Amino acid sequence: MSAYPAYLMGSLCVVGGITGFARTRSIPSLVAGVGVGLLYLWSADSIRKGTPNGLEAALGASAILLLSSVPRAAKGPVPATLTITSALAGAYYGRTVYNLRG
Repeated sequence: MSAYPAYLMGSLCVVGGITGFARTRSIPSLVAGVGVGLLYLWSADSIRKGTPNGLEAALGASAILLLSSVPRAAKGPVPATLTITSALAGAYYGRTVYNLRG
């Protein structure tokens, strides 16, 4: 199990939220991007340290991001990319949690 996907997704979400706010003054973009990004970064740190619930938090962050980006996926490359990357991260962490618990 690796924390790298969660570190990558967390960094991208934080940067994306800040960029969305800077471009459009969208407070929902800022709150959602930074919030989900911080959840990913916390989970990555937990996975790296081997503390409980890191994998589940990464899976949860992926689910939140996927569910929020799917309705907007056809509106452009950024929502489509968010949908694809969150699905991939969710599949990775879902499979990892399943293999550990199963």
